[in-house]
Amino acid sequence: MTVVRSLLLFALAALAEIGGAWLVWQGVRESRGWIWIGAGVVALGVYGFVATLQPDANFGRILAAYGGVFVAGSLLWGMAVDGFRPDRYDVVGALICLVGVAVIMYSPRAG
Repeated sequence: MTVVRSLLLFALAALAEIGGAWLVWQGVRESRGWIWIGAGVVALGVYGFVATLQPDANFGRILAAYGGVFVAGSLLWGMAVDGFRPDRYDVVGALICLVGVAVIMYSPRAG
């Protein structure tokens, strides 16, 4: 159950961070305005809080592992929202990152 909770929190964090960054991007780069930017800033703040809910107490470990989730999630967001089509190197790189997440977060540790 702890692993499932952790994975769900990583997914929620990715949604908040990637979505927030995308909203800021849209507000600035696509000239959609301050409401988009403000919504993005709020979403980025939510990301910061979601990360604190991870069951592991080690900030460095959580952020390091989340980096892999961010890589894969960013590619998925681009596909779903912006019509991005990753090539095989994008996919392989994302899979390597997700293996890193599993090793960092879910490997058995003594004590």
